Amino acid sequence: MKISIKNLEGKDQGELEVKFAMIENGKGTQAVHDAVVAYRAAQRSGTACTKTAGEVAGTNRKPWKQKGTGRARAGSFRSPLWVGGGVVFGPKPRDFTKKISKKTRALALRKALSERLKAGDVVVVDDLKLASHKTKAFTQVIAALELNGTALIVSAGVDQNLMLAARNLPLVTLTTGDTLNTYDVLRPDKLLFTKSAFEQVEARLNKE
Repeated sequence: MKISIKNLEGKDQGELEVKFAMIENGKGTQAVHDAVVAYRAAQRSGTACTKTAGEVAGTNRKPWKQKGTGRARAGSFRSPLWVGGGVVFGPKPRDFTKKISKKTRALALRKALSERLKAGDVVVVDDLKLASHKTKAFTQVIAALELNGTALIVSAGVDQNLMLAARNLPLVTLTTGDTLNTYDVLRPDKLLFTKSAFEQVEARLNKE
């Protein structure tokens, strides 16, 4: 498969041959699901915490004697039935991460990128060097490349001007070719790669 390379004005500058084996059938669908579930689970902080009856502040004294008061039996001020008492089976800090194999992760990325390429949602530019960090200049680039809706910009490395120009645009996010993951590929409406970043991703996929 070949995709066209554009310049920052949106004009064609040649073609780029996709050098990794694209997935043409239903293979990899489960891998994509597993990768997305694992990614989203890893974003959970797992810091919710409640105190049990043994952890809340309070005395061990019995509130009143067992018999003779006419009230219900009570053995502790820290009972879960009382305001300020402990919580029964409440959440405790935990790790939500799920492990998937390297092969599954690579298959998921290959499948996701193959589908986005076939759908025509991937745009490749020869280079994305901005002369200024001004957001206005970057929005002109986005308009010229027809990146409507949400967009993910994938560069070969961290570019200061690009980072500053894009940070005020809520529909635009940045990443690099060596950290691109399956969730990143699936989430936005359009993917914008620099030529070098696309080659980075190809090298990753060809290692599996």
